[in-house]
Amino acid sequence: MRSIRVQTASADYPVFVQPGLLKKLAAQLQRIGGEQRSIFVVTSPEIWSHWGEAFQASFAAKKIEVSPLFVPSGERHKRLAIVERLAEQMSHAGAKRDAFLIAFGGGVIGDMTGFLAAIYMRGICYVQAPTTYLAQIDSSVGGKTGVNLRVGKNMVGSFHHPLAVFCDPQILSTLPPRELRAGIVESVKAAVLGDARYFAWLERNLDKLLAGEEKPLTQAIETSVRIKATIVSADERESGQRMLLNLGHTVGHAIESSTRYRGLLHGEAVAWGMLAAVHLAQARAALSSIQAERIEQLLFRLGPFPRFLASAQSLLERTAADKKHLQRAHRFVLPVAIGKAIVVEDVSQKELLAAIQSMLRIMKERGV
Repeated sequence: MRSIRVQTASADYPVFVQPGLLKKLAAQLQRIGGEQRSIFVVTSPEIWSHWGEAFQASFAAKKIEVSPLFVPSGERHKRLAIVERLAEQMSHAGAKRDAFLIAFGGGVIGDMTGFLAAIYMRGICYVQAPTTYLAQIDSSVGGKTGVNLRVGKNMVGSFHHPLAVFCDPQILSTLPPRELRAGIVESVKAAVLGDARYFAWLERNLDKLLAGEEKPLTQAIETSVRIKATIVSADERESGQRMLLNLGHTVGHAIESSTRYRGLLHGEAVAWGMLAAVHLAQARAALSSIQAERIEQLLFRLGPFPRFLASAQSLLERTAADKKHLQRAHRFVLPVAIGKAIVVEDVSQKELLAAIQSMLRIMKERGV
């Protein structure tokens, strides 16, 4: 079984990547967490309808009882009210400090479950069993948890690492093609940040990934996780290097907020945000036109991405709510080469507005 370690100042845990891992989940959980008195799995009705039987079979074989807690699908449900409801359900079920949580879903479920684990009884243990490509390579790794406010994403949360992450590429077989395409955007981001060879591999193997071939999917998940684990291990609390992971997210989050988390998937919004970052890097002569074109071409092979209604000025204003915004300028992640990005802290309103305007022009031409 492939595993990647995440080692930070406050946590040390494995990320397992293996086809068929869901069948072994209960056994692996026993090895990682020991005997647990009460186990709760947070999931959605849609995920449970596809994989609930296999999930339960794993635990039934070990004679372990698991209580499912259901939450609605979608980013707009990633709110404090849902976390409060889950906590009430656990309390009514008699959950104490030795209770154990399993996040069995995409990034929304993973973030909410982690946050619930961080605050229930002032902190309980949990693991991540992500069911989307995006969650397997990104949100399940690194210990960030939280929920959204109306003014922006993940404005209320905490750092609370799981005991382990279990990634089963076979679960992706029921993932809609659009979800898979949007998730792979984050692999493109990871390659742009830190691995030029991986970027070239994605260029060569993208069609195999989109076809759902198990071996390339497993390799892509493992490589993407390694890139993120390396960054997180070096900078647990986002005081430096970890900010690089926000490539495309400043404008991407503004797009999501502007559209009220409807119409675009997270990866699609990040793709538009990455295009804005590429244009800003070009405007500063920090990124060559040849490398910019390669990034754009690879992103658009994952599209076409949905259009959305928002003015450049409104998106600019919404970036002010981003946690990376400074008092007088914007902190921004710029790609300076395929395989290298930097964090700059002097992006002016004028520069960012121009980059957003360029992105919107491309959207009108190539969006759907």
